[in-house]
Amino acid sequence: MGNRGMEDLIPLVNKLQDAFSSIGQACNLDLPQIAVVGGQSAGKSSVLENFVGRDFLPRGSGIVTRRPLVLQLISATAEWAEFLHCKGKKFTDFDEVRQEIEGETDRVTGANKGISPVPINLRVYSPHVLNLTLIDLPGITKVPVGDQPADIEQQIRDMIMQFITRESCLILAVTPANCDLANSDALKLAKDVDPQGLRTIGVITKLDLMDEGTDAREILENKLLPLRRGYIGVVNRSQKDIDGKKDIKAAMEAERKFFLSHSSYRHMAEKMGTPRLQRVLNEQLTNHIRDTLPAFRSKLQSQLLALDKEAEEYRGYRPDDPSRKTKQLLQMVQQFSVDFEKRIEGSGDQVDTVELSGGAKINRIFHERFPFELVKMECDEKEMRREISYAIKNIHGIRTGLFTPDMAFEAIVKKQVVKLKGPCVKCVDMVIQELINTVRQCSNKLESFPMLREETERIVTCHIRDRESRAKDQVLLLIDIQLSYINTNHEDFIGFANAQQRSSQANKSQSSAGNQVTISDFLTVPFTQVIRKGWLTINNISIMKGGAKEYWFVLTAESFSWFKDDEEKEKKYMLPLDNLKVRDVEKSFMSSKHIFCIFNTESRNVYKDNRTLELACDSQEDVESWKSSLLRAGVYPEKVFASETTTATENFSMDPQLERKVETIRNLVDSYMAIVNKCIRDLMPKAIMHLMINNVKDFINAELLAQLYSAGDQNALMDESQEQAQRRDEVLRTHQALKEALVIIGDISTSTITVPMPPPVDSSWVEGAGGRRSPPASPTSSRRMSSGQRPAPRGAPPPPNRPGPLGPFNNSADSPQAPSRPNRAPPSIPSRRPPPSPTRQAPP
Repeated sequence: MGNRGMEDLIPLVNKLQDAFSSIGQACNLDLPQIAVVGGQSAGKSSVLENFVGRDFLPRGSGIVTRRPLVLQLISATAEWAEFLHCKGKKFTDFDEVRQEIEGETDRVTGANKGISPVPINLRVYSPHVLNLTLIDLPGITKVPVGDQPADIEQQIRDMIMQFITRESCLILAVTPANCDLANSDALKLAKDVDPQGLRTIGVITKLDLMDEGTDAREILENKLLPLRRGYIGVVNRSQKDIDGKKDIKAAMEAERKFFLSHSSYRHMAEKMGTPRLQRVLNEQLTNHIRDTLPAFRSKLQSQLLALDKEAEEYRGYRPDDPSRKTKQLLQMVQQFSVDFEKRIEGSGDQVDTVELSGGAKINRIFHERFPFELVKMECDEKEMRREISYAIKNIHGIRTGLFTPDMAFEAIVKKQVVKLKGPCVKCVDMVIQELINTVRQCSNKLESFPMLREETERIVTCHIRDRESRAKDQVLLLIDIQLSYINTNHEDFIGFANAQQRSSQANKSQSSAGNQVTISDFLTVPFTQVIRKGWLTINNISIMKGGAKEYWFVLTAESFSWFKDDEEKEKKYMLPLDNLKVRDVEKSFMSSKHIFCIFNTESRNVYKDNRTLELACDSQEDVESWKSSLLRAGVYPEKVFASETTTATENFSMDPQLERKVETIRNLVDSYMAIVNKCIRDLMPKAIMHLMINNVKDFINAELLAQLYSAGDQNALMDESQEQAQRRDEVLRTHQALKEALVIIGDISTSTITVPMPPPVDSSWVEGAGGRRSPPASPTSSRRMSSGQRPAPRGAPPPPNRPGPLGPFNNSADSPQAPSRPNRAPPSIPSRRPPPSPTRQAPP
């Protein structure tokens, strides 16, 4: 292998990869790609082969590389090659690799010089390479031949630009020495994508083929048409050398002799040749590795800190120690009890910021969901009035009654009280489900011991289910107690006289007034209190007016307002709550949101020209929560009181006397049910807290440990899961590996040196894309690039402090790449040197 420069980097990269592979992570160095750009027959493939150290690329005259070759070098213990289009086939003979490249190129492009942008992907595995990507690109041509399209030049340029525009791509701009550098397409393309010259290296090939008496000294010294990274001259093998199977190592030795023996290059021989090019790329790759080290070190240190506490717990851990198992069982149960109580009672540590859970969820059930369920009960006004009239008639029997019977009131009240059992039982079910969810969340810390976790969940869940039946019995007992005695002497009960007085007034207005009294008894909210704030989407704004939009809503006891954002500075609208009700809206097929709407009972517009205000939430739970909040503000669901204003004559025909009796009993029922609802809403949370939540907390504190001991073998309970054992071993191993990796990275930081970027140079000789090139470097630039040997222009040479005919590039003698040149004219004055003589040669 000829690539000694790359081989110096291999131990460095291997150390980094070992550091990361020891902790099971990939070392994402992302080493730069190296693209070789130049004209036809500029020697690009030869330069590329020198990196691999093998002959494997097609050779010949004209356009030989007709498809991009993406060459991936992969470090391995053996040496072979494989193609992406020949998966599973290994090539150990690199002559066969060349033949496969030629065959695959002809298969896509044909045998008559056609081109294709479809790349050939080749992987070369070798112990002598780095994990790099090298790209061999077609040479730039201007005149189509064979089957090539008329726009062959533009197609090749586009093909090259696909690769060299990437920031991680190093550009080797290859130009043969026997061509004019000022017309180099490779340098022009490189300048277009890399105007600062940070990733462009000029490569001058075919120095041995220049006309006798000419040289490229001015170019290689970076004085003529300078680049920031300068130029490197190489001498590749000739076609005769290739046909004669000249070894790459022997070719490099011949290249070195050429530079040492040539009078124009011997003073810079150490800065020329393929090994020098490899070293420059080596420095660039080393710089890249060093640039990535701070991020790697920071990543490893953060991982080490995250594992410190856990690794300390596992260090010295003995899984089979009986005393450890007993102690850990006690600690686990105690921690479970503390976690459960914190989730129910609330705590400042480990607060869930994503959703409500535990005690907060139960509080919401008590004070939002349960009251809403009470109001949401099916209550058909027409059916109730019919039932009241039938009850009155049946109580009077064959006689025509003169007075309103109390038995009808009692019968209707009891029927309404029985309906409360459904919402009460549902409230218990919701609390039970939340308690079980809380138990599961608390048991997550027991996942290291699956038997203990399973047994703990089973014992606590069984106890909750046992208490569930008792709680439901007690709740139903509360309803039965309400049924057992109708207390008409309650201080909040309106009484027969008041009810009769209301019924003597107009049905519609008095029904509404009677309902308002009931509502104020049922839910009282201070007039100016803010009940709720949050984001809602107004769903029924037309597309012409901007479509659905999200606003910040504020609900108080008197109004429903929305703002542009939660800073509440720019109010968009304020909606009074008078005569408003709420109803569900069916979810549309295309929408993922859940919708409800607010409307006016008097058929007035609610918002601008809209009869309804459709509001959308992300989940049905949010809809129910907002409806509960609106309920507190006095905005009720439509179906509960939808037919309150329906007159008696619309229900069914009855005589005026019976109608007055029905209305009286209806007002009495409303008043008494408000008392019952208020009582049930107060007693339900207290009963559930006493019978369920506090009891479960006491059970976990006092009896869970005893139940676990009586459940079976304690040692079996504390058996680790296989995952936990693996986790413990992995944590300890990773912790140690992280320490070692940090040491390795520290060694790399101290054992490598960052090569500073050369200072900028004046590269205005190549303008941006679409720009015009500057005039040739000298009056004789149409000749070969040996500007140092062209005759001086007519007339006296310009003084040293004025730019010569080569423009500002002649004044770059102080560039770091420009070595001193004794016994020569100032660099700003081109000169013609006589044939080499001992007195004119530069010192070796």
